[in-house]
Amino acid sequence: MVGEAFDDLMAMLDGPVFVVTTQADGHPSGCLVGFATQTSVQPPSFMVGLPRSAGTAEVASRSEHLAVHVLAQRQQLLAGLFANQTDEEIDPFVRCKWRAGPYGMPILDDAVAWFVARTASRSDVGDYVAYLLEPVSVSAPESEEDLLYLSDLDFDVDDTDDPGQEAAQQRFYNRERGEATRRYGGVRFTLDVP
Repeated sequence: MVGEAFDDLMAMLDGPVFVVTTQADGHPSGCLVGFATQTSVQPPSFMVGLPRSAGTAEVASRSEHLAVHVLAQRQQLLAGLFANQTDEEIDPFVRCKWRAGPYGMPILDDAVAWFVARTASRSDVGDYVAYLLEPVSVSAPESEEDLLYLSDLDFDVDDTDDPGQEAAQQRFYNRERGEATRRYGGVRFTLDVP
């Protein structure tokens, strides 16, 4: 009973989604992340949870840095490219525009904002690996675009044929967005360097 009630409580929450990218040995990798949060203001830090089932978790284990991207609401198809990481034959980097950024991290050209961070620690947490990150480079230009939130995603994370199509199966987020969902506004990254 507690598990179902907790699932209902979690379904009430709506937060921005992120695409995390990394590379090791010249091999870029990335995945859509729904579990992420700022963990400290000073010094700045951020935590992301990479699903252990995603190939990105293995590549990230061999890299000292990760790049975290914020997407606009209109970029659901881009998010869909990185949502399903169980099929190794699908390379999202072939289907999107990107470049090598700081520390060789893959930077998605269409991201609204991004930061590259050094991995401070890794911890096994449930079926995820939690990465505590220390930002080292940030791009957060002014933008009027609405961010992409969990409730905006309308695709099945297990669908590899068309990452943007509607699916009747389990969705990444399965609750309709209400009027008050976004009352706290967008995400803003700041980095104060002494």
